[in-house]
Amino acid sequence: MPTTLHGSLVTLRPAAERDVPPLAAIRAAPEVYARWQGGPDLTAAVTGDLADPGAHTYTVLYRDRVVGAIQWTSEEEPDYRHAGIDIYLDPAVHGRGLGTDSVRTLVRHLVGAHGFHRVVIDPAADNAAAIRCYRKAGFRPVGVMRQYERGPDGSWHDGLLMDLLAAELDLGEAKPQE
Repeated sequence: MPTTLHGSLVTLRPAAERDVPPLAAIRAAPEVYARWQGGPDLTAAVTGDLADPGAHTYTVLYRDRVVGAIQWTSEEEPDYRHAGIDIYLDPAVHGRGLGTDSVRTLVRHLVGAHGFHRVVIDPAADNAAAIRCYRKAGFRPVGVMRQYERGPDGSWHDGLLMDLLAAELDLGEAKPQE
């Protein structure tokens, strides 16, 4: 059973049905929708994320308020075993370090509790804010994936593959929350 995770600033708890309305509202923000989309019915998209048996979705809480979601998936083939993560946060909390704290907290869990030696993330290549966030969490660029993802306007855009190896991660305990 998934466990609640505590970062320095955020709490990550397993997502539940009660989280669907606030997460759908966050996904509807233009800054988030441009990256995460989900089709015309965002409530169904978020519900589908929670129901996906291959994804483990956590609700990101800041000061007991839902501010986003972070999820992980895994490749379990032994010769390629690794985890991949995705995150979206309410634009109202951007720039406060919550994304970096959320990513670090989840990666620490994936390495420490699940034994992953490598974690990947793949922001849009032009998403400078996300790339800065992931660099702060320890991720390094691996390469550009050309025409990787279709945008809301139907055009293809590049993605940046980034990874973090377990040996590069500070596994120290998270600081107590405020």
